Amino acid sequence: MEYTTTISIIISLVVGVFIGRYLLQMLFKKQEQSANDKAAQIVKDAEQQAEHIKKQRQLEAKEKFLQLKAEHEKEVNQKNNTISQKENTIRQKEQSLNQKLENLNREKQDLDNKTKKLDQMIELNDKKKEEVEQLKGQHIKQLESIAGLSADEAKEQLVSSLREEARSQAIMQIKDIVDEAKLTASKEAKKVVIQTIQRTATESAIENTVSIFNIENDEIKGRIIGREGRNIRALEAATGVEIIVDDTPEAIILSGFDPVRREIARLSLHRLVTDGRIHPARIEEVVAKTRTQIEDEIVEIGERTVIDLGIHGLHPELIRMVGRMRYRSSYGQNLLQHSREVANFAATMAAELGLNVKHAKRAGLLHDIGKVPDDNPELPHAILGMQLAEKYKEHPDVCNAIGAHHDEIEMTSMISPIVQACDAISGARPGARREVVESYIKRLKELEDLALSYPGVEKTFAIQAGRELRVVVESEKVSDAQAEILAADISNRIQTEMTYPGQIKVTVIRETRSVSYAK
Repeated sequence: MEYTTTISIIISLVVGVFIGRYLLQMLFKKQEQSANDKAAQIVKDAEQQAEHIKKQRQLEAKEKFLQLKAEHEKEVNQKNNTISQKENTIRQKEQSLNQKLENLNREKQDLDNKTKKLDQMIELNDKKKEEVEQLKGQHIKQLESIAGLSADEAKEQLVSSLREEARSQAIMQIKDIVDEAKLTASKEAKKVVIQTIQRTATESAIENTVSIFNIENDEIKGRIIGREGRNIRALEAATGVEIIVDDTPEAIILSGFDPVRREIARLSLHRLVTDGRIHPARIEEVVAKTRTQIEDEIVEIGERTVIDLGIHGLHPELIRMVGRMRYRSSYGQNLLQHSREVANFAATMAAELGLNVKHAKRAGLLHDIGKVPDDNPELPHAILGMQLAEKYKEHPDVCNAIGAHHDEIEMTSMISPIVQACDAISGARPGARREVVESYIKRLKELEDLALSYPGVEKTFAIQAGRELRVVVESEKVSDAQAEILAADISNRIQTEMTYPGQIKVTVIRETRSVSYAK
């Protein structure tokens, strides 16, 4: 019985094992099927995502292509427009040249016609001369028979009787001719000068010895000064400019004779305040970078200036000096602007007078180049500028114009007086220059006192900003001839004893009044 029970248990166990194994196999198959389904779904999703990404990339590539195509078409259109404009300009120039050629042909025809008429008039004049000679011979024979004198004797008597009268008339004619020549020359000179000024449009740029750095609030002043003033001392030592921080609201004053240093200090302060980090090491770094930037700007300004004026082949060192003119001034007038004015004036005058325009423009730009060297030797700036021009192989006419524009050397070129005149025009025009009020008033006072020191002078008036001195003399003590001598003497003393911009006109006025009373 027990044996049967044992067998039943074993059979039950075996059957249970097979059933469990079957169930496990079914479970594993189900899990495997589920895993396969998930894997298939993942592959399907991946394929769909890949297809979506592919379509998106194709769409982006298409958009990029369309964008590049549009930009290319825009660039092509711009180039086509530029080409069209240049073609129109060329057509206009061709039309202008054709018109000028037609005008020249007409003028040539008119000149040929005038030449023919002149030849005819010369032929007619020769015939009339012959007739006049014949009539003259006949009249001489008749006069000899009537007067009983030969032609030579009559000529001697006529010459002797008319010699004195002819001499006096000749003196009067010479005076009239000289006066007319002076008037004509003055008119022509004024015409050239006025045309030059009218054709040259300029702007006046005036520099001071002080620059103002504006700040948003006065709290920044304390940061610029720094602890125990170390920041401001470092900034002054690095730039060579005196920095004045006073009670002026929202402003710091930068004082220095060198405008380049003031500009470096101003830009450095701007960068330091904008950055917010202000300490000695940072100050030295910023000042060094700003100085390099200013030097680059100086070269760029020089290159832009010579390009604007159409001057080619200038030595790089001269170009750098031209750029430094931007930061120099003469009696308050910006030196670069003054030199550009003189260059344009000189070119216009040279064109009017038929001289070399390129040399005149070159000499006008470089005439004050001696004011900007780094070493500043003890030489007049005109002589120093001439030496620099000779050093860098400028034309002799240009060198002479530079050296002679203040009469330091003799003028050997026709361009030299033009540059001298244009320098005076640019410096003497109203508003071009300004001076400190105290020195300005002092100079006018010295000018009037100088004229008052002469005997017979009653009153003096310095007018037109010191460019004209009117001297009123007593008619009883000074004659007309003495008045002319007095004007020349005062002019010579002003030239030798005073320093002044431009030129000063001295006018001596002698007035005679006759007074009578009816009682």
